[in-house]
Amino acid sequence: MDEVIILFRPVGQNELNLIKESGYKAFPPRLPEQLIYYPVLSEAYAAQIARDWNTKYNASRCGYVTRFRVSAAFLQQYEVHTVGGSEHQEYWIPAEDLEAFNRNIIGSIEVLAQYRA
Repeated sequence: MDEVIILFRPVGQNELNLIKESGYKAFPPRLPEQLIYYPVLSEAYAAQIARDWNTKYNASRCGYVTRFRVSAAFLQQYEVHTVGGSEHQEYWIPAEDLEAFNRNIIGSIEVLAQYRA
């Protein structure tokens, strides 16, 4: 069996609705102005974004933390970036690679937490 890496993604209500439509199997395509998809390496970092950003700047005024597993072999082609403190680590997946990324999700996307303004 392929080795997996557990990742997290903070999302707003609209993105969560699209994930649900996929059967919790895929993240929706990026908007034209969103050139990069940013899954993060820690639940705490995802919660910080969902709580401190999504609840303030997302139209639904709520944020969710998702968890999912991705093939480690697939992720080898991407670097982990640290943005800010050492706990702020994320992959930078080009938008055009998101479909391939979704094909390499192992299992389902889970919702771990919900935050409201």
